[in-house]
Amino acid sequence: MQLHVANHPLIDHKMTLLRDERTESPVFRSLVAELVTLLTYEATRDLRVEDVPVTTPVRQMVGKHVVHPLPIAVPIIRAGLGMLDGFLQLMPYCEVGFVGIRRNEETFQPETYAKRLPDNVSDRQCFVLDPMLATGGSLAATVEFLIEGGATEITAICLVAAPEGVELMKERFPQDNVRVITAALDEGLNEVGYIVPGLGDAGDRLYGSTD
Repeated sequence: MQLHVANHPLIDHKMTLLRDERTESPVFRSLVAELVTLLTYEATRDLRVEDVPVTTPVRQMVGKHVVHPLPIAVPIIRAGLGMLDGFLQLMPYCEVGFVGIRRNEETFQPETYAKRLPDNVSDRQCFVLDPMLATGGSLAATVEFLIEGGATEITAICLVAAPEGVELMKERFPQDNVRVITAALDEGLNEVGYIVPGLGDAGDRLYGSTD
C-alpha cells in the first residue's frame, strides 16, 4: 500500500476550518466538497488515458481522453456520501457504487450492511471515498470487496488518517496497486477509536446525529 499525504497551503487552510468545532454543518459540507476536489486532483495523476484526435479553431492535434472501462467511485456510506459531489466535480463521467459499513462501537470492527457495485470491476480504476481512516477496518473491507471483484488499481481518498489505520492497510495490502491519499496524518486513536486531534464524527458533522 502506498500512502500520500497531500501538502498544499489551501488544503491545510481548509482542513483547519474543517476541524474547528464551531464550523456548522452547511459550511462543513462545503469544505468537504472543496477538499475532496483538491485531493481528487492528486489521486488521479495516474488516471488511464488514450490519444484521440481533436480539431482546434487553429488546426488538428492529438489530445487525451479517459479510457474505457470508466473509473468507479465507491463512497462508504454514510459519511463517504458527503465526499461524492466533490469527487464528481472533477470526475463526472465515472460510475458510482456504494458500500455500507458501520463500526461496532464495542469491538471497533466493521459490519457490512449494504453493497451495490457495478457488475464488473475487473481491470477498473476504483476510487474509494472515506473521510476517516481510523482503525482501517471499513476501508480494508471495501478494498477487499473490490479486489474480489477483479479490481487491480484502488485508490482511497481520505480527509484524515491515523497511523493505526495506515499500518493495518499496509499489512493487509502490501502490493503497490492500493493507495491512500489523505489531507492529514494525525497523531493516533483515543480509547474509543476516534482520531486525535481529528475532526470528530464526520457523519454527524455532515448530516447531524442519527441518535
